[in-house]
Amino acid sequence: MRVVIIGAGIGGLFTALRLHNDGIDCEVHEQSDLVHELGVGINALPHAVKEMAELGLLDRLDEVAIRTHELVYAHRLGQEIMRRPCGLAAGFTLPQFSVHRGRLQGVLLRAVRERLGPDAVRTGHRMAGFEQDADGVEARFAGGDSARGDVLVGADGIHSTVRAALFPDEGPPRWNGVMMWRGAAEWPRYGDGHQMVIAGGNTAKLVLYPIAPGRTPDTRLTNWAICLQTGNPGDPPPQRQDWSRRVDPAQLAGHVARFTMPLTDHAGLVAATGDVFEFPMCDRDPLPYWTQGRVTLLGDAAHPMYPMGSNGAGQAMLDAKSLSGHLARHDDPVRALTAYQDERLPMTAEVVLRNRAGGPEQVIDEVERRAPEGFSRLEDVIDPADLEAMVAGYAKAAGASREQVNR
Repeated sequence: MRVVIIGAGIGGLFTALRLHNDGIDCEVHEQSDLVHELGVGINALPHAVKEMAELGLLDRLDEVAIRTHELVYAHRLGQEIMRRPCGLAAGFTLPQFSVHRGRLQGVLLRAVRERLGPDAVRTGHRMAGFEQDADGVEARFAGGDSARGDVLVGADGIHSTVRAALFPDEGPPRWNGVMMWRGAAEWPRYGDGHQMVIAGGNTAKLVLYPIAPGRTPDTRLTNWAICLQTGNPGDPPPQRQDWSRRVDPAQLAGHVARFTMPLTDHAGLVAATGDVFEFPMCDRDPLPYWTQGRVTLLGDAAHPMYPMGSNGAGQAMLDAKSLSGHLARHDDPVRALTAYQDERLPMTAEVVLRNRAGGPEQVIDEVERRAPEGFSRLEDVIDPADLEAMVAGYAKAAGASREQVNR
């Protein structure tokens, strides 16, 4: 069996490694001439780290990432709402990593080329379409090149060409009215240097976490994000969603002032950031199916979701494991892809919809709704047990609870 993968992002590269590990031949085609290490910070929760550890990538993650020990939820005015241990500190058998998205992509790309060969990722291949028959499927690329295999996997992101071919009338992604600004800069470490903070509520959020060691023991490459409601859910996205739109950090001074952050000088961090990226927070409605014959979708091409709960990359890795396992067990690729879809589509659809409702960040949304000007005692606002239930329910739905990961 041979699998043609479209897209050399985290989902496509991890799928190639998973297929290779299971003895399935594959190749990756990427539209860009070079695979650039773009983006800023993401989190790999233990359920995602488990998948990477099974492929022998744990040591490489430790070289480029930070092991996150704790997550703090806070009110926009600085009062602590909830403090949760992460990774090993929470009793998982594997750590949680905070990492630069591009560096994680680089780790996967190098592993693919080492294990599958230097030509396993073919760049400059912009997909133009595909055709399938009873014996296989052929991907056609702009310029006249083509690739034939038994299976075609669209792992080409929220603007997936493969998805557009399967659903030509779907239209653009759905914007929830939130604009996000993100960046990362070398900054003095706060806390123990392994702490993530999410502060704010319904209309504005601030996220901080270190994603790599700094040049000195007292500094970290620190990721930040500011999310602000600037439109209405369902409005047309103001621009295409990518990581290349840069803005002047000085434009964010008013947004930064919304937050009080006792742990660190968040305003100074934003001002010190060289490259600040802006994009609208978008997803797509869950699909009725991913698979058509020998063609299927994976990762953001299948289920783009709002970046809440640290689940985008992790769900793509769970997709890859499921897809590879079904292909390894079934002689018939069409049956394998249908079984993969039937396993993963309902689970990811639930995560997409939960993220629309706020994901685990509902804990700060609800506190701000009840106490917009802050509080003295959390117990006077909400029962902490109710907050714990919100977070635990989301983790279980995403396959990320301790019981699910450690078994």
